[in-house]
Amino acid sequence: MSYTISNDASSSSARPILVTGAAGFIGFHTSLKLLHAGEVVVGLDNFNDYYDVGLKRDRARVLAGANNLSMLEMDLADMEAVLAALREINPKAIIHLAAQPGVRYSLINPAAYGESNLTGFLTILEGARALKVDHLVYASSSSVYGANAKVPYGVSDPVDRPMSLYAATKRANEMMAQSYSHLFDLPATGLRFFTVYGPWGRPDMAVYAFTKAIEAGTPIKVFNRGKLRRDFTYVDDIVDGVVSALASPPNPGTGLEAGSRIPAAPHKIYNIGNNQPVELLHMIETLEACLGKKAVRDYVEMQPGDVFETYADIDETAESFGFSPSTSIEAGLEKFVAWYRDYHKAA
Repeated sequence: MSYTISNDASSSSARPILVTGAAGFIGFHTSLKLLHAGEVVVGLDNFNDYYDVGLKRDRARVLAGANNLSMLEMDLADMEAVLAALREINPKAIIHLAAQPGVRYSLINPAAYGESNLTGFLTILEGARALKVDHLVYASSSSVYGANAKVPYGVSDPVDRPMSLYAATKRANEMMAQSYSHLFDLPATGLRFFTVYGPWGRPDMAVYAFTKAIEAGTPIKVFNRGKLRRDFTYVDDIVDGVVSALASPPNPGTGLEAGSRIPAAPHKIYNIGNNQPVELLHMIETLEACLGKKAVRDYVEMQPGDVFETYADIDETAESFGFSPSTSIEAGLEKFVAWYRDYHKAA
């Protein structure tokens, strides 16, 4: 067990919230939000090299400026070591955001998805069960909707046609959480995120990658010749959804699971998206306006594992815990570009 950051979280009498993937994009912003709200946070991250480790270390350094935070550098696939650490931490709740992301990378390194997304999630479920945490909130993905033609995507829609191994592992997480919730009365909430972007984002995602290329004057790959729509969701809106969900654990139902004879488990799944899909070409044009530069566009065919559109139905999310995204693509991209240029000291 390696504490890479320690600002008195371990000495606090309050039970902490564990955030996995705390040096990742959403985990970093979630940790900051919790710390600003006065929570004690223990972050966990393995700092892998899927993308620039320096960016992850820089996020961790920002977190180091806050009190009531400790960081563990551990791999969730090391179940024995992680469970020992969790017994020592004794968190009151877990926000599980660590995962191996990426559709294209799952074609190159499928083993990473089994290790991180399946074995790693099993570790978290075992820890949550053993410690009887108040609530487990975990990240799923809009990718689980796969080839569905119906939009907007609703949580009750079929999700049995994944278009990538990544999507299959995130659907597996939902099923694993359902089984643990049923067997051990574990309050658990899965959040299907839709195309998250914003400051401190991932370099492999479109907004960051396009910004870097446009600044450098190098071509951007525009898949399916730009005929794609994405429910781009600003990271602050995503984090508001995560924290609101954490405060609203599902209760065991008095009825039965839909279509079954067993009592309802305390497990819910929600969409966390902007509910306003944006044409890929409009996103590029907006980004060009923010940067004051035109992109060199390389129009290419659809990439394997990709989908034509993502579009979140958030009615149930809004009703259950007041989720209401408020950041337009124009405002969000302007904030991202300002951060990007400051972080990279670009003129």
